[in-house]
Parts: sequence; C-alpha cells; structure tokens
Amino acid sequence: MTGKRLTEFSHGAGCGCKIGPGRLADVLAALTPAQHPDLLVGTETGDDAAVWRLDAERALVATTDFFTPIVDDARTWGRIAATNAVSDVYAMGGRPLFALNLVAWPTEDLPDALLAEVLAGGADAGRECGFAVVGGHSIDDPEPKYGLAVVGEAHPDRLLTNTGLRPGDALVLTKPLGIGITTTAVKRGVAPADLLERAVELMCTPNAAASAAALASGATGCTDVTGFGLLGHLRKMAAASGVDAELDVAAVPLLGGVRELAESGIVPGGTRRNRDWVDEVLDAGPGVTETDLVLLSDAQTSGGLLFGAEPERAREAVEGLPGAAIIGWVSEGKGRIGIR
Repeated sequence: MTGKRLTEFSHGAGCGCKIGPGRLADVLAALTPAQHPDLLVGTETGDDAAVWRLDAERALVATTDFFTPIVDDARTWGRIAATNAVSDVYAMGGRPLFALNLVAWPTEDLPDALLAEVLAGGADAGRECGFAVVGGHSIDDPEPKYGLAVVGEAHPDRLLTNTGLRPGDALVLTKPLGIGITTTAVKRGVAPADLLERAVELMCTPNAAASAAALASGATGCTDVTGFGLLGHLRKMAAASGVDAELDVAAVPLLGGVRELAESGIVPGGTRRNRDWVDEVLDAGPGVTETDLVLLSDAQTSGGLLFGAEPERAREAVEGLPGAAIIGWVSEGKGRIGIR
C-alpha cells in the first residue's frame, strides 16, 4: 500500500473534475438528440436528468454522477458522492427510488476494506434519502472514482426543468458557494478545519427539503449547482428558458473564508474553466471584482438548488430553508446574466 491520502489519488476535486462546459457543449453538439413521445426531458436543454413518461401520473427520472476523492475519509467521500448523485433527481422535482454503484478502484494501491467504507457511505446516504442502493459495476483503475446511477419518479405535470424560469421570478439559492475552493485547499493541505467541517456538512445534506420547497412555491425552473458553478448552471437555465437573469453579488451566500482563499490563488481548474465559459454572456456592473466572478463560477460538489419562484413565495421558501437566500431575479431576454 502506498500510504497516500485518498485525495492524493485525485487529479481534481469532486465535480471540479468535470469536462469543461464549453468543451462538453461542442462534443454534444455533434450528436443527434434522441426523440420519443414519452421522452419528456432529454439532452437538448442540458437538464440534470432524463425523464421518461410511464403514464399520465408517473414518470421515471434517471441520472448518474461520479467523481474522484474529495475528502480523505472514505466513508464520508462515499456519502458525499451519493448525496451529489441523487441531487439531480431532486432538482427535477422527483423522488429517488433506487440506485446502482459505479466504482473505479486501484486494487494494487488501496485495500478492499477502504472500498467497503466508500460503499457503506453511499448506502448511508441512500438510507437517509429513502432509496435503496442495489448492486452496480466496478473496474480496476489507477484513479479511484465513485458515484451512483439513480432512478426516481415524478409527476409528468410537475417537473422542474432548465426551461422553466419565468420573467418576474425571484432566484433562490439554497446552499452557500465555495465548495470547490475549499476542497482544492484540502488537496493542498491548507484548508482550515472549521471550513472543511462546514463544507462536508453541506455536501452531506440532501436537497430533498429544497426540492419540496421549490415545488411548494410553484417553481417550474430549477437546477442543482454543481460542477459548472452558479454562473454556468444559470447560463444554461437562462438560455433554455429564453430569459435574462440579474444577480445581486452581495446577496449570494458564501462559506466563510473562501474569499480569502480565492484571493490567495487557491482556485480549482474547473472553476477557472467555468469563469471563462460564462464571460461572453456576463454584464458585470461597477464594483464587481474578478474575485466575485470566480466565486460565482466556483465548481460545487453536492451544491444547493437554484430555482425561480414568484417573489412572495420565494421569500416563504427561503424562510423554511436554513442558509438559503434570494440572490436575484428573472426578466425577459435572451440568456444574458447581469451582476451588480
């Protein structure tokens, strides 16, 4: 055994390992989207999961997500990865039913007992969220990776999608930003213990309550904020919905201490890719700094939900979600994002 920390096996941190959004968009543009009368949500709008109608009352919600170690404790990594994977079902307004494990493991370098801990963490998340983790697939790989393929259900008429933002909506974010910067600090061995503890707490918190609040508020547009950052996911939503969005940078909640880390240069590569990708649609007002834009682009892992709702109902939703905030609003437009 190497004696290395789990995060030393990872070339990136959690969802920051995603292929950059611009590059991925170019790849997907070469593919012909699937078409079927029962495919309610496919790939065209960049939504969090696929949705397949079974009948007038039921639809299946299917998604998958996996990533490299984001913390050094194996069971915690497994729990975070599973919580992150099931978040896509919640972001569509669904309820998870069951999931399959996805595993890549360096069998010559890490013990089987450590893998068992990772899987136990995934099962812990399943029990908390009320879904079963049953079987899966594994390969031998020099870099460890773990996640889930998740199947859930939703009502076909109450889906939350990228196309659902409406002019006049207030924008709600349900968790603070800064996870990517924090986990990069972990990899470099400079993360303050209290910041890491808070980040792990957030990453292990399911978005079930946030999803229920979005549905109760009458929201139709929603996504979870993960590897493409707040600005990257909002860009996709604004374009898919045919609207503009305006953010109040001072209203966006941040983990304490991440601004200072960003200013010292501790920024994930995925965050920088996100920042570059969104630049062409941004209109930043006076006083908005480059650090602000980096923080708004930070690649999150198991981040919160971003949804739009009528302002009064958005305020009611925020009151019931600790850490949530109204961070902006939606207007008629063509996919631009203003920041003030």
